[in-house]
Amino acid sequence: MQLSTADPIPLEQPSSPLSSASVGRMNELVIEIARTILQGFDKHFSVFRKITQRGHEHFIRGEWQLSRQAACYRISLYDQRVLEAVAVLRERFDPGEPDPYLWQQVKFHYLGLLYQHKQPELAETFYNSVFVCLFQRHYYNNDYIFIRPCVSTERLDTNDPVYCSFYPTQQGWRRSIVNILRQADIGLPFDDLDRDVRHIARDIRQLQNRPTQLLKHFQIQMLRPLFYRNRTVYMVGRVINGPDRLPFILKLRRNEHGRVHVIGLLSERDDVANLFTSARAYFLVDTEVPSAVVRFLLSILPEKEAADIYTQIGFHKQGKAEFYRNFLDHLARSSDLIQVAPGARGMVMLVFTLPSYPYVFKLIRDRFAPPKEVTRKQVIDRYHMVKQHDRVGRMSDAWEFSYTAFPIDRFTDELLKELQRDAPSQIIIEDDKLIIKHLFIERRLEPLNLYLARANAAGAAHAIQEYGNAIHEIAAAGLFPGDLLPKNFGVTRYGRVIFYDYDEVVPLGECNFRVIPPARYPEQEMAAEPWYSVAPADVFPEEFPPFLFQNRIHRATFVRQHRRLLDADYWKALQQIVANGDFAE
Repeated sequence: MQLSTADPIPLEQPSSPLSSASVGRMNELVIEIARTILQGFDKHFSVFRKITQRGHEHFIRGEWQLSRQAACYRISLYDQRVLEAVAVLRERFDPGEPDPYLWQQVKFHYLGLLYQHKQPELAETFYNSVFVCLFQRHYYNNDYIFIRPCVSTERLDTNDPVYCSFYPTQQGWRRSIVNILRQADIGLPFDDLDRDVRHIARDIRQLQNRPTQLLKHFQIQMLRPLFYRNRTVYMVGRVINGPDRLPFILKLRRNEHGRVHVIGLLSERDDVANLFTSARAYFLVDTEVPSAVVRFLLSILPEKEAADIYTQIGFHKQGKAEFYRNFLDHLARSSDLIQVAPGARGMVMLVFTLPSYPYVFKLIRDRFAPPKEVTRKQVIDRYHMVKQHDRVGRMSDAWEFSYTAFPIDRFTDELLKELQRDAPSQIIIEDDKLIIKHLFIERRLEPLNLYLARANAAGAAHAIQEYGNAIHEIAAAGLFPGDLLPKNFGVTRYGRVIFYDYDEVVPLGECNFRVIPPARYPEQEMAAEPWYSVAPADVFPEEFPPFLFQNRIHRATFVRQHRRLLDADYWKALQQIVANGDFAE
């Protein structure tokens, strides 16, 4: 039997009998509450799409700063809509404490409203957020919310399918490439379409030199939605060659004359994985059916999870929900213990991990040892600042969780003692669960200091080159990491160095880069204290090498590769570029 979204869902009778009039009133209340929550979600998704669509407009006009602001603004939208929905529910229904009978039926009716909805998985997550906020129910394990997704998104699509197909072996490569470029709604003319087609065909020929046979039903499938990030728009597709699914992504830029040109083809899995890494800013991608886009991307990014992709296209709350469901599944199917993460102990964060799961969990200690002078609020604010910033592929994204329950028997004794000693205000023990009030979750990376300790000469040189590049690129994006020690950077499996410790991050413009003044007499240089004044915002780049590297070979390598980072004038020039509103792509 199919249920219409307009029909009330029959209620199961409560254990105590109700009159027919009471049942009728209860039924009406169930319907109104469920519809109010869904209306709140639909409003959120409508506003989200309108802001996302501005990415297309900003690209056409070359409004790069506005495009970045739109991507940042979307992050706060979700919580605003949840609070609005909660306010409406409290005003109209005065819910008080959750009635088990009522809210089980609200959930059941809400599920019926999602029949033929285009974003059911997002709407379920929104329902969970509203319920948790309404009743301050912090745990994920109750009967009133969607612990597991209840509506399948497997066959969801728009009336206009989310991707279209091209057949080079039938139409010819040139015609297929022209059709691919022309079908995209870029909104600007091509600067030289023939040149772009030649360049793409050249790159494709290089791919064909590999020992890959084109099979009979070879085709290229291209997503209709375009992916906007900074100054670049990406046309995302895949090559279908028998059982193989290979990436096929075209990068386009707008020139100063308002015309577009293709700047490259991405077809290597590692390059595409780096494009969708959590260390980059979120894409602006306008789609009515996010699950269809996510399903398409997962076919060419097998190492990614749905949590990663939802987050990368701007649905970070859905990313959190997908992550936590995956984590619960993994806990149920594994037996290793949650333990202190490898690496130097942080002075601000207590970090732990489950070795069989590729993430780290970070909670803020109750007290910070000197010389740390930041507050808990400042640390959280800095993580929020980084989340809303362009992370330029060099700063790890973090999911923020509140009141998260773990099975207490999965913690090592060492970690449990450390939590009770260093963060007692942040933990609650209830029965067989340990609840952490607030934490951040990030992808696990090998700390750079540990990597350098085991790397050979070539590996160390490459990592130090990456390390210096990361510092430069973060600064070019307008941030100064603060604590530059290698232990605060990590190495990905692709060999890329990423920054992940944000308790001392500040806007680049707040730093005062100085040259150490010469000593007036030799004894000053031998003194324990500096002979020059040092204010809190002062940074002396020439001090970086001895401060960052105890290993003399690593120190010399850093100086040789990144001498410009030791020059205060170089940093001042970067500050001016950022102040002018310029930023590197």
